[in-house]
Amino acid sequence: MDLVTFWFIIIAVLWTGYFVLEGFDFGVGMLLPVLGKGLGHDRPSGSTPDPTEVERRKRLMLTTIGPVWDGNEVWVLTAGGAIFAAFPHWYATLFSGFYLPLFLILVALIVRNLGFEYRGKGDSDAWRRGWDLAIVIGSIVPALLWGVAFANIVNGVPLDANMEYTGNLFTLLNPLALLGGLTTLGLFLTHGAIYLALKTDGDIRTDARAIALRTGLATAVVAVVFLGWTMARTGNAASWALAGLAAVALVAAVAMIRAGREGWAFIGTAATIALAVWALFVALFPDVMPATDPQFSLTAAKAASTELTLKIMTGAALVFTPIVLAYQGWSYWVFRQRLSTSHIPAAAHY
Repeated sequence: MDLVTFWFIIIAVLWTGYFVLEGFDFGVGMLLPVLGKGLGHDRPSGSTPDPTEVERRKRLMLTTIGPVWDGNEVWVLTAGGAIFAAFPHWYATLFSGFYLPLFLILVALIVRNLGFEYRGKGDSDAWRRGWDLAIVIGSIVPALLWGVAFANIVNGVPLDANMEYTGNLFTLLNPLALLGGLTTLGLFLTHGAIYLALKTDGDIRTDARAIALRTGLATAVVAVVFLGWTMARTGNAASWALAGLAAVALVAAVAMIRAGREGWAFIGTAATIALAVWALFVALFPDVMPATDPQFSLTAAKAASTELTLKIMTGAALVFTPIVLAYQGWSYWVFRQRLSTSHIPAAAHY
């Protein structure tokens, strides 16, 4: 295998890790106002939820991702850095042409992270509601726009002979790309609900399973349409097979959450996201930035750095990647226990 292909695969793996891990963070953030109040199974019909219990549930949700969300986010920084170093022409075309969507994603991530850090710094309901809104919006926007961006990358965008994007924001908001955004939104929502069912106990666990079942069924329909449409346009035999496996994994995840097997359901949604990402990257290769006019498409070979640069990067990756993976795996192992609202103190500060 040549180094260009090797680094294309590495970048695909980095994006896969990011979407699988950060995906449930986005899902938890999007579900904050829904699961925070609960679905009402644990209280009399027509009654309003207890504000103290609502606050405990919200803090419980945020506690499940508190030790890991910042580590999960590092994957996107590594993926972007790898593209910059291994495929600088791809980086230049992508980040200049998709500047506004990527800028919106960056702002949303910053706002969401501020919500995580500052929500517990104040003692008023208005303070917490404001940061809750920041977390929700900061989770929805990236979950939607990442799907829009990748759908456009795989299906092609208008480029000129200088590898510069010639469209505008509305060019990127085409029906197929928006369907891709709804697919990632639904996948991350379901992934996050299953993660909460896996990490919590009590009423919130029951509510999370109920939501995962509903969103999983709706997402399965959207995902099948999106992947089928994309594969019909740009796919090959391998990408079709991966897309089919992604659909099977999502159906299996829904079946497992219905049976109350949260661990297997989480593996199912993680596999769905991974297989879907791999299907898109396999459909993309050997291009890294297809153009609507094929003569202007940017291939991996044309976009790559020099062989010396790729060799140096490979050496660094072989040394540091196992260390990072071991540390992150250890952090998940340490914080593997289930939590319930009984673990959350009544005090507003934490």
